[in-house]
Amino acid sequence: MIDNLPTAKVPITRLSPAKINLFLHITGKRADGYHNLQTVFRLLDWGDYLHFSLADESITTTTQGILEANKLCAQLLTLAGADAITVSLEDNLIYKAAYALLGAAIKANKLPKQLPQVCIDLDKHLPMGAGLGGGSSNAATTLLTLNEIWQLNFTQDELIKIGATVGADVPIFIFGQDAIAMGIGEKLTAIGLPDQHYLVLTPNAHVNTAKLFAHSKLRRDIAPLSIQTIQNQFNDYVQDLEMPYHNVFTPVVTSLAPAVDQALQYLRSLEKVAMGTARMTGSGSAVFLPLDANQSRDKELLTNWIASAPCPAYLVNNL
Repeated sequence: MIDNLPTAKVPITRLSPAKINLFLHITGKRADGYHNLQTVFRLLDWGDYLHFSLADESITTTTQGILEANKLCAQLLTLAGADAITVSLEDNLIYKAAYALLGAAIKANKLPKQLPQVCIDLDKHLPMGAGLGGGSSNAATTLLTLNEIWQLNFTQDELIKIGATVGADVPIFIFGQDAIAMGIGEKLTAIGLPDQHYLVLTPNAHVNTAKLFAHSKLRRDIAPLSIQTIQNQFNDYVQDLEMPYHNVFTPVVTSLAPAVDQALQYLRSLEKVAMGTARMTGSGSAVFLPLDANQSRDKELLTNWIASAPCPAYLVNNL
């Protein structure tokens, strides 16, 4: 449960964390057009912030069918700080998450007769299109928080199913811990990993995800690994990245986006000192380097690495 639910004067603030993919494989294409993936998600202590506050007024709800959800969502939700993300409010993942939540509540006959209006203020820090899951994390944080504020009482598993209809990466943020992911990213198994520091670079580049998935050189036939194998072989992808673990999108993205290739080459030049393997997260454009414990404590060294980076650089930890 959320402590100290917001009043009109006292909003609550939630971290909407970033994620990285320690590796990312495509194991095949599905009949529905999506691709089956295998990856390990790691959540970070760095991300956007969402501020939730209640208006003085409540809305009387109706249950005349699922089509009422959009009208109800427009009455209940005010979103600030997201004007530059999408042209229309309805296209924003925060709004889509609220709409999906209300639709599920109507369908399950769980909608209270009165719901408070909520203002969500997005404090954006994560770059868009970076493979860090910013929009999906915003959606998940919205689902989790509104579920509590509106007292809809959906379980985590139910919220994961709702989140999967909003976006493939939304479930991991509802799950809320490091996980092995399969399917389109919705089949999650918790995994315990050692604490880690990362140097993350965010080059100013974006390659359309649909274009990447359609690229002729993208590998879509990686042999699937069992959950037990991935759990047992974590030393092969946590600090270093040993075959068969890799990110299938890296060669495609670096060939299409020189800024990503430059950022990745910069991190590779630091690998011997950092004692880790640089890699790309998701379908890019962000890249990261796991740091050895000794380097993560060397403030002068890290300051120099950040200052010398060819694009914005951040020192972050796992969540």
